Amino acid sequence: MAGAELTTPGFGGGLRDVLRSRYLLRLLVAKELKVRYRGSVLGLLWSYVKPGVQFVVFWFALGIFLGMNRNTENYPIYLFSGIVLINYFNEALGNAARSIVGNGGLIKKIYLPRELFPIASVWVSAVHFVPQLLVLLVACFIGGWSPGFVQIAAAVVGFTIVTLLAVGLGLFFGAANVYFRDSENFVDMLLMIATWASPVLYSWVMVRDGLFDAFGAGTAQVLHTIYQTNPLTIAVELFHFAFWMPTTSSPRTDPLLVVPPNLLDVWTPIGLGIALVVILAGQFTFRRLEGRFAQEL
Repeated sequence: MAGAELTTPGFGGGLRDVLRSRYLLRLLVAKELKVRYRGSVLGLLWSYVKPGVQFVVFWFALGIFLGMNRNTENYPIYLFSGIVLINYFNEALGNAARSIVGNGGLIKKIYLPRELFPIASVWVSAVHFVPQLLVLLVACFIGGWSPGFVQIAAAVVGFTIVTLLAVGLGLFFGAANVYFRDSENFVDMLLMIATWASPVLYSWVMVRDGLFDAFGAGTAQVLHTIYQTNPLTIAVELFHFAFWMPTTSSPRTDPLLVVPPNLLDVWTPIGLGIALVVILAGQFTFRRLEGRFAQEL
């Protein structure tokens, strides 16, 4: 056709093509949900059962046996608000990293924007995130939750940071996994560390005090700054700020005991900036490698 733009075979327009292929994206999401729960008795109820069991195990092990219930006000809400977010990240990244290889048969047969597969995986994980969020909201309302606009905005930003991070890393590892299947093992290790590398099960104060006791003021300050720069740490603390903090009495006495200082005005922009850099790097890597997906698969 006259005037049509010529493109290199095997290459698309990146994430822009995903926006143009929204109908295909919805079909892929529906397919993944259908395949995942085919033959399952509980179906989507597993979105409640699995995090529920995880919560009970951590609550007994840390809350009761190690005394976190005594040290942290409304610890069950603190714990679950972190678990739902980190579970979303773990599922989204784990599935996105395997999405290209897992859909190899489809990729070899027809051409469609390959970014659709990692993003569909993240979307499916977001579908599973919603029931967990509803349970969290019920628990918060029982605990006396009365959020303002700032708390709601913080939750949205925290979710956005994790989504961008999962998409960016999913694009990177999804492409790398086509050429180096060891990438799956690396992602598994990364996800194993993620829960403990962010303040899901413990408070940021424990990290600060533990580093100072172990390394002294100078080194501890550097290590704590690195820890705070982790986008997952920032996102989890935003969820604590949004869901857990309004249920505590500490904000009326000493808010620094609840969330890290400068969370909203310093760390949140840093978290968003890092997440954007990750998604740009993931898209760049994906576009460099996607040309030989069909041959390698």
